Amino acid sequence: MSNKVYVGNMSYRTSEEGLRNLFSNFGEVNSVTVIHDRETGRSKGFGFVEMADSGAAQAAIEALNDKDFEGRRLKVNLALPKGESAPRQRSYRSRDQY
Repeated sequence: MSNKVYVGNMSYRTSEEGLRNLFSNFGEVNSVTVIHDRETGRSKGFGFVEMADSGAAQAAIEALNDKDFEGRRLKVNLALPKGESAPRQRSYRSRDQY
């Protein structure tokens, strides 16, 4: 199991220090990254936290997913390896359904 956690739907005001403090309640935090727009420098509202071990990562996910933090309900789950994305659900019909 991975130790890297995706944190989405964050307030644009959320800092790396704030995330570190939040996640440190569940174990040792190795690194925290809040993703910023290259042009504006503004937070994009998501980031990543790498925990020291997978047990701490899982505990943080279970405790923090869908919980309010700085006025927003966080989306917290295991981070996918770079280049992978979750399968998208399509809401339209396929050609043969017409």
